[in-house]
Amino acid sequence: MDRLDDMLAFIKVVDTKSFTAAADRLNLSKSVVSRRIGELENRLGARLLNRTTRKLSLTEVGQAYYERCTRILADLEEAEQAVADLHAAPRGRLRVNAPVSFGVMHLAPAVAEFLERYPSIEIDMDLNDRYVDLVDEGYDLAIRIGRLRDSSLIARRLAPARTVLCASPAYLLAHGTPRTPEDLANHRCLIYTNLPTPDVWPFQVGGETRNVRVSGPLRGNNGDLLREAAIAGIGIVLSPTFLCGDALASGRLLSFLAEHVPSEASVNAVYPQNRHLSPKVRVFVDFLVERFGPRPYWDCALLETLQPDGIEVVGAGHVLPPP
Repeated sequence: MDRLDDMLAFIKVVDTKSFTAAADRLNLSKSVVSRRIGELENRLGARLLNRTTRKLSLTEVGQAYYERCTRILADLEEAEQAVADLHAAPRGRLRVNAPVSFGVMHLAPAVAEFLERYPSIEIDMDLNDRYVDLVDEGYDLAIRIGRLRDSSLIARRLAPARTVLCASPAYLLAHGTPRTPEDLANHRCLIYTNLPTPDVWPFQVGGETRNVRVSGPLRGNNGDLLREAAIAGIGIVLSPTFLCGDALASGRLLSFLAEHVPSEASVNAVYPQNRHLSPKVRVFVDFLVERFGPRPYWDCALLETLQPDGIEVVGAGHVLPPP
């Protein structure tokens, strides 16, 4: 314990740039603080501080030792806080940001169940498709979908985010089912504009990425709008399954070219890289992992349609024969 006390005294002297101020912070006499620093230097065999009558400054060795000491004491504080949190019930206000459509369709019912399980937590939910800065805007966490850009945030995968090409049976009957990605250039496509290149759809063909430029009668920045337009027979949509899963299960939409749609992304919970994760954030993320998981309920109908003989069965008894 004497070593930790000496480290703390040293840190306070450096932070306050004064033996007197450090002694006041530690509720000790100046002589005791001075003696501890002297004993610390003797034990280390190195001078840590340059002392003059007017100021204190760190030596090169002192700077390195100061950085190590601050990390050690921070780790000790974190360890004690972690133990305390194991015995503390999660509580407080949780600020969450999430995309509009996913929030309405999937987070809303999840939050209702979560609040029943954790009555001491309050949730402030902001549904917005804008990319928010969690730290600057004061959010505890955000739900983000897709491939995450590099950042200092911690990300935890909640569920896969699969994407499908789909259209209504009426549209496919009237215009035919595309057999290759290139066929889409001659179809009426419904374009989601909240992307860097909305008119260009990427596909996997022969192990390579192939971009197809598409066009159509409707563009919009909301996936629900485009899904409903596809159900109405207006055109083909490239949609995440968390939006169109129910329509696929009921047969209102049929999917095709599944083998060419790019590999799945993820639904992720992201939060700032704090040294210690608060209990309210931890239990909320754990709850969402439990609720959604690697086989989310919105994908059940889609996964059940993939047959071993290569025939893709879509929706309620609808079959698309292989090309």
